[in-house]
Amino acid sequence: MASLHSSVRLATTAFLGKWGRFQQQVFFLLCLRSIPTGYIGLSVVFLADTPQNRSGCLDGWEYDQSVYTSTVVSEWDLVCDDQWKKPLTSSVFFFGILIGSFISGQLSDRSWRKDFQVVNATLSKCLICLIVLKKERSQQKCVTINDSGFVAAFVLGTEIFGPHVRKIFSTLGSNLVFAVGYMLLPLFAFITRDWKMLLVALTLPIPLYLPLWWYVPESPRWLLSQGRVEEAEAIIREAAKKNKIEPPSLIFTQNICDLIGSQNIRGVSFTLWMLHRTEKVSTVIFTPNNYPHRICIAIAYFAVSLNTVNLHGNSYLNCFLSATVELPAYVLSWIMFRRCSRRLCLFSTLFTTGLFLLFVQLMPANLTYVAIAFEMIAKFAVTIAFSIVYGYTVEVYPTVLRTTALGTSSMIARIGSILSPYIIYLRSYSLSLPYILIGCFSVLCALLSLLLPETYGMPLPDTISQMQRFPGWCQKTPYALTHTEEKENAAEMRSPVVC
Repeated sequence: MASLHSSVRLATTAFLGKWGRFQQQVFFLLCLRSIPTGYIGLSVVFLADTPQNRSGCLDGWEYDQSVYTSTVVSEWDLVCDDQWKKPLTSSVFFFGILIGSFISGQLSDRSWRKDFQVVNATLSKCLICLIVLKKERSQQKCVTINDSGFVAAFVLGTEIFGPHVRKIFSTLGSNLVFAVGYMLLPLFAFITRDWKMLLVALTLPIPLYLPLWWYVPESPRWLLSQGRVEEAEAIIREAAKKNKIEPPSLIFTQNICDLIGSQNIRGVSFTLWMLHRTEKVSTVIFTPNNYPHRICIAIAYFAVSLNTVNLHGNSYLNCFLSATVELPAYVLSWIMFRRCSRRLCLFSTLFTTGLFLLFVQLMPANLTYVAIAFEMIAKFAVTIAFSIVYGYTVEVYPTVLRTTALGTSSMIARIGSILSPYIIYLRSYSLSLPYILIGCFSVLCALLSLLLPETYGMPLPDTISQMQRFPGWCQKTPYALTHTEEKENAAEMRSPVVC
């Protein structure tokens, strides 16, 4: 009997096609959701930058306003004896995203994934308004930005699309738009030059989330995993209507409905604890081994991104170049995701990141631009790893707890982003120390990536039992597919899985 995964895929792709009006509409709207994530998630680069001073600490710090009229550092005087509070401000910012990632994953697997987008957009705008209106420093510190709806939108897209479009969306589409949002950040910062006005400017595109309510459907795969067959069938029929395709008279047969009941999906509550309860090797290896990978990638990505204002030259231009580097990185990540082993992708990109960061601290002081080039190569490599690990997490966890898993993984990654400001703060003791730490950690995680389960060429799992059948360690033989799964994945297979 075909698995639940096969049944859903058969219902959603066999007659709808790969790239009809329905898929195009959902694709572009969900990608649009990534633009604010790009500039909000890294806005702390300019919010907490330290303006140049015209005098020393003994004579009183006088801020140069030629680059910024006001930042968090200048408003709260986070200099001299209070300099240690600057990385704390950035860490509090990322801590808010950590909490949001966890909550979004938990709520989206229990309630409507589509509705969460609008709720999150409204909450984000309200929080930013509170930051601007609050007068007391202690009150402003307690209000953090929550833009965690990206997690739910990302999972929603991967579950709606077929295998071919899903790979484009998860590694290329949403990430390229994220990079565009990141490239807009220095433009917003250059125009406003004031940290509060920058926050106000960042809220302006948030109403663009509203079309998600009317034009993006709920995930049929998630609805079916919850036993809501009628709602899933209604969405599929509406999709067929948009694609001008006549759907079959009966989409979900009685056998499929019986299959749902036999797999005990209906009425089951899946929680974070279930990510650690299974006894299969692939799950046990993946969950704890995924955490240091997530932390390492986040530390490297955010530390290099935050360090752009410390590089030689114009801080706005350096940030723009750092964002531009991500465009070809996401294109290459899409190519690698289509044709390469997931373990090989993570190993090669993390090893390259660590290698070039270690090279940076070996460069003489007079070779500034060579050091910047090496740092941009490291940013290029870690961006590929950042993109691949998102798609990899979606592939390895089943539908019933996919958003919880991705939200939890994003939450773990935020530990790395919380630590990254302090990694950069180590520059005050030694300019090479941050590069040595990040480089060594990246090389170590590159070696650990060879222990992850392989998902290349495997069907997207819907149940925990399907998740447990992924090849682990360096096993090259995938688990046996059903006849339907073989037919669906024949076009996607490119080469045998390698370590």
